[in-house]
Amino acid sequence: MEITASLVKELREKSGAGMMDCKKALAETNGDLNAAIDYLREKGKAKATKKEGRIAAEGLANIYIKGNKAIILEVNSETDFVSKNEEFINMIDTIGNTILNSNASDLPSALEVNYEAGNINDLIVAKTAKIGEKLTLRRLEIIEKTDDEVFGAYLHMGGKIATLVVLKGASEDVAKDVAMQAAAMRPEYTFISDVEPERIEREKEILKEQTMNEGKPADIAEKMVEGRLKKFFKEVCLEEQVFIKDSSINIKTYVANNGGELKNMIRFEVGEGIEKREEDFMQEVMNQVNNN
Repeated sequence: MEITASLVKELREKSGAGMMDCKKALAETNGDLNAAIDYLREKGKAKATKKEGRIAAEGLANIYIKGNKAIILEVNSETDFVSKNEEFINMIDTIGNTILNSNASDLPSALEVNYEAGNINDLIVAKTAKIGEKLTLRRLEIIEKTDDEVFGAYLHMGGKIATLVVLKGASEDVAKDVAMQAAAMRPEYTFISDVEPERIEREKEILKEQTMNEGKPADIAEKMVEGRLKKFFKEVCLEEQVFIKDSSINIKTYVANNGGELKNMIRFEVGEGIEKREEDFMQEVMNQVNNN
């Protein structure tokens, strides 16, 4: 069968693969468009499998909101160079909006959400093959609120940090302030009640050892531990943090003063918890050149 330019163009539009790859796929499948799509997907999976051992610690986080539903996600690439690529950014938007309009409830189900010729996982595999780096949808949270609650969303550094908060009974402006606070001050928890008991006990032991080493009597040391534990909560819990716009109050008080209540907070910082490789920018660029 003759492989026409229009057929190649149609396959490119459906698959997102390069022109030569589409032409080869059509030649291998005797011009069968659906078979060619399957061929490209299989080739893409093979390329993606080869990249599975690589470290993908760069990328972007983003937030998508529709009515009472919000998605916060992180998609990783191997290099910051790729995270600035328009095709990578568009892929994230496609992933976020597709999941937002689906019934997915967690990461595994999100990867199975259908998108054009396949599902979200197939889309990531295809883009991995095309872009030439390991790409992963690392994590996401799907949050739903009630009509009397508001979302507050904030992206910092172009999506290197994303924060999403839910407030009850307050305005979106207040929620945005709280989201900005979470981005800037890096709270690990929303409430004191979220802190694991074992971590509190470990912190108490450390603080007790510190005060004893300062030569304080046991009864004084115990009081000092309680005081320093409160300081610890002010550092790691969003509701207890000093409000960066008004140091006389904490976040809990700021929200309450505006008729609201803090309900939830999700904060994603790209690459947190992933061991990143040491590589300079010039080498990163050269790797991109050599892979293309």
